Amino acid sequence: MNLQHLLLDAISMARAAGAIHMRYFRTSDLQIDTKTCESDVVTIADKASEAVIINEIHRLYPDHSILSEESGEENRGEGWRWVIDPLDGTTNFSSGLPAFAVSIGIEHNGVTQVGVVFAPYLNELFHAVRGEGAYMNGEPIHASDQTRLDRSVVSTGFPADKDRNPDNNVDNFTRLLPVTRGIRRYGTAALETCYVGAGFLEAHWEINLHEWDVCAGQLVAEEAGAMTTRFRPDRNVCILTAAPAIFPQILPLLK
Repeated sequence: MNLQHLLLDAISMARAAGAIHMRYFRTSDLQIDTKTCESDVVTIADKASEAVIINEIHRLYPDHSILSEESGEENRGEGWRWVIDPLDGTTNFSSGLPAFAVSIGIEHNGVTQVGVVFAPYLNELFHAVRGEGAYMNGEPIHASDQTRLDRSVVSTGFPADKDRNPDNNVDNFTRLLPVTRGIRRYGTAALETCYVGAGFLEAHWEINLHEWDVCAGQLVAEEAGAMTTRFRPDRNVCILTAAPAIFPQILPLLK
């Protein structure tokens, strides 16, 4: 399988999904529904952009498996799997806030080989192929060389079940707030992980994510020189992504 062909197809799919996002963004035709709770929303744009991506995968790569946020898993057992979040940052999107993105990762035998994250409103396209570096809008990106945690700007998010589960990341936030320059909350883990790769943030951590939130962005960050780890196993995907010198300073603070 030619990774460059996969990359170009993933970029094309991400741009097509992003065009659908922009068709609905800040309009009254979002048809907003909730899933597991009031904090977990889905819109017509999520479903329409997912359909465009999945239909194209079916057309071009009919033997490949798919894991997507809204449609679940199609297991075809051929070693290749596309991991898709068709609209990461739906709460932002549904509120008219511009931080949202398409995330497409492509795995082979469980190892991510290609990652594409596209934020259409911001016109920021991140991509990476394993072993070939990471890029934003075609230009190479690199993680921050910051060495001091007190000069670092980091980001995080909170799980959708934050209202009913006390294991909601507030304890980690409280520990890190006094020792960093600032903490941001953008509401799109895929994009925030890429921002660590680009050096815009020194770190991002979050608990209770899913593979579609992190698959593409994690490869982008790693290829840009950032460090990543799954720091606990009991709340779905709990991930820390950080600049190399900041990573060992933050990891011991996370529970």
